[in-house]
Amino acid sequence: RVQLVESGGGLVQAGESLRLTCSISGSIKGIMFGFIGMGWYRQAPGKQRELVVSVSRDGTRTYGESVKGRVTFSGDNDKKEVYLQMDDLKPEDTAVYYCKARPSLRQEIWGQGTQVTVSS
Repeated sequence: RVQLVESGGGLVQAGESLRLTCSISGSIKGIMFGFIGMGWYRQAPGKQRELVVSVSRDGTRTYGESVKGRVTFSGDNDKKEVYLQMDDLKPEDTAVYYCKARPSLRQEIWGQGTQVTVSS
C-alpha cells in the first residue's frame, strides 16, 4: 500500500522561503515512482483545496495562479521523496499543504498534510 507523508511545514515570516517534503512509501518504482502524476495542493481555513503545482509523468507542470513564479516542484527517486520549494512567502500562503499522487486516472492518494503559517 502506497502512503504519502508530508513534512517541513512551520511558521515563517513574509518574504522567507520554505521547503516541504513528501515521503513516499510502499511498492513503487519507475519514473515518478510509477505514478501518472503528482502534485501539491493547499487548503486555507474556510476555503476549498486548490492546486499549488502538479506534474505529469512527461514532465508537464501546471501551477496555481497565486503561486506561479514562487514555487518549484522537484524530486529524488533514490530517497523516494518529492519537494515543494516555496519562495517569497506571503500571509495568504497560510494553509495546510497536501501531497497527492495519481497511480492511475481513477486513483488518488493523499497525504495527511502539513501546516504552513506565514506571518506578516
